[in-house]
Amino acid sequence: MATDADTPLWTPTDDTVEDSLMAAFGAAAARDWDIEAATYDDLWQWSIDEPARFWLSVRDFCAARAGLRAETWGTAVLVPADDQPGGVPGVRWFPEARLSFAESMLHSPEGSFAEDDRLALISSIEGAHRRTLTRRALWSEVERVAGALAAAGVTVGDRVAALMPNVPETLVAMLAATSLGATFTSCSPDFGAQGVLDRFGQVAPKVLVTVGGYRWKGRTIDIRDKVDEVVAGLSGLALILDVPHPGAARLAADPRRQAWEALSSGGRPLQFAQVPFDHPLYIMYSSGTTGRPKCIVHGTGGTLLKHLQEHMLHCDVRPLDRVFYYTTCGWMMWNWLVSALAVGATLVLYDGNPFAPSPTVLFDLADAEGITLFGTSAKYIDALAKEGLRPAETHDLGTVRLMTSTGSPLVPESFDYVYRHIKADLQLASISGGTDILGCFVLGDPTSPVWRGEIQRPALGMAVEVWAEDGSRLPPGEAGELVCTRPFPSMPVFFWADPEGARYRAAYFERFPGVWCHGDWVEQTVHGGYLIHGRSDATLNPGGVRIGTAEIYRQVEQLDEVLEAVVIGQRWERDVRVVLFVRLRAGAVLDDALAATIRQRIRTGASPRHVPAKILTVTDIPRTRSGKITELAVRKIVHGLPVTNREALANPEALDQFAGRPELA
Repeated sequence: MATDADTPLWTPTDDTVEDSLMAAFGAAAARDWDIEAATYDDLWQWSIDEPARFWLSVRDFCAARAGLRAETWGTAVLVPADDQPGGVPGVRWFPEARLSFAESMLHSPEGSFAEDDRLALISSIEGAHRRTLTRRALWSEVERVAGALAAAGVTVGDRVAALMPNVPETLVAMLAATSLGATFTSCSPDFGAQGVLDRFGQVAPKVLVTVGGYRWKGRTIDIRDKVDEVVAGLSGLALILDVPHPGAARLAADPRRQAWEALSSGGRPLQFAQVPFDHPLYIMYSSGTTGRPKCIVHGTGGTLLKHLQEHMLHCDVRPLDRVFYYTTCGWMMWNWLVSALAVGATLVLYDGNPFAPSPTVLFDLADAEGITLFGTSAKYIDALAKEGLRPAETHDLGTVRLMTSTGSPLVPESFDYVYRHIKADLQLASISGGTDILGCFVLGDPTSPVWRGEIQRPALGMAVEVWAEDGSRLPPGEAGELVCTRPFPSMPVFFWADPEGARYRAAYFERFPGVWCHGDWVEQTVHGGYLIHGRSDATLNPGGVRIGTAEIYRQVEQLDEVLEAVVIGQRWERDVRVVLFVRLRAGAVLDDALAATIRQRIRTGASPRHVPAKILTVTDIPRTRSGKITELAVRKIVHGLPVTNREALANPEALDQFAGRPELA
């Protein structure tokens, strides 16, 4: 499948390329290792042919230009370890290293945050309640909370959990916990009590950091009853930190409760526990719509190197840049965002509805705060287009040089919308990876053009290929499984409660032994970029031909009458038929004329095989809390199978309208 554009939508200037951190890194690698690094493709090929040298170069580059530091790195970089849990492909990175994640976050290339009065972060809650913290103030807050956690007995390996909105206190709690060598995990406060317990209950946190309520669409949502239920369900909980939040009531009395503002360091100076490279830093969770979420444990050093490499090389983030991502604390993009502190960037945090108090609130924020990296989701961009908003006509956006989009495939028409109606001279980087790797397989490159509908490049150090079902490599233009044939530092160190690594191996290495199979159905383009067609386990298979769901969404959601859609394959007469559910704009009706328009649009824009056998209306479409359409959950409901963890959904009630539809009998 070729893209529609004959020319790039954006091309970096020669000066942009020459001044980029990517170019500086390439020059350093060429000098240090005597390699040819004239182009991105040269650099990428070297990064996968020589992974130890590449990641050593990343370490040195980030140590020189960012806050990355360690007590020791040792001499070994990449060591076989076939006896390790989950030991496929069986390597360990920097096994002699000792370092602290929080220490790197709280240092810039110039030194400690302790005496630095430049801004560390800016916070907004639905366009109001603006707060700022300098680097010095952030250091002091982390010191205060870390001292209180240490006094409560928190130490290396304990878990600290946060049921929190995206506010400064969440970041402070993470840094305080990780400064002690504790492991941090978080959920958004809009999760249901059972959804929280399905996550935190598996990892038994010693501390819960939470609020009595949060803001959404101008209202305060009281969660005190939910917090009580969560607290009652967590065994081993020793401390509850009650964080104040605008308009929210405080938590009920409990012997374990302490008010956030009353915490004291007790005179303990901020210290940084030095832990191994693969020491558990974060516990992340799979979406979990088919069972309890998997608890994915990510290591300290791997997270640091992967995030700094992506921020600095792929996003060209510099000291004092202002980095924003619209995210909750239940999505991996929060973890990705906050790592920009180590680059010396200023974080811009936003909590609440992205369309409250007005549809332009995030662009208001970009102008007011001078945002340089504007991170969002494909769903948000599509919603802007559906509303007919044209920020280019109402906002300056002069500082924004990079817009990133993830969460679902960014269709070509959304590229058109961004360049026509948001900003014509920014780099638009669609990116894709996941919670599983806490980073990206494919993403942007500031030295390469942006082609309509395409993710620009495979990430450096990621040996991304497209494979057929028999394990053969597919050429550009043919869709198949996204695989990664070489190890990389941000692979999970293990799954929680999986001592032999069986679940870990089954999740990624069962399909192609020894090769990471991510579960995305993708295609490489003639430009060296990538197209994501959807999850491979949700691809449609009518007549034995696999087709991606993203191609159908692209066609259907261009119609004014259709707000969004979900498509599945339904077992039917010893085959599979395509069933499309659409949510229509108010006043629109799915009559014969609209159904014919939808089918014709899909037939001509995708292929006759994509045309649905059935088109049905729904009033809502179920999504995970990170905004991803849950095709697998819908397919289960249609086939009469249980969805065992509805709490993983942002709107689980939406599933009910897919059950028992007589049109599908």
